[in-house]
Amino acid sequence: MKNLKMKSARAAKDFSQEQLAKATGVTRQTIGMIEAGKYNPTLSLCVAICKALGKTLDELFWEEGT
Repeated sequence: MKNLKMKSARAAKDFSQEQLAKATGVTRQTIGMIEAGKYNPTLSLCVAICKALGKTLDELFWEEGT
């Protein structure tokens, strides 16, 4: 499942995938794969992404209806 919430939050912060990757210590490809739903990030990476984007885990990674 694509992570459109993460992509939207990243765009709202005016971060490129590269900028978010640098802020979280991963590659741009990793960020792209998370947004495309092709990579399941670790909890520590989820937390780092949330901190970088100023969001909670629920706001970015909780699937609606589950």
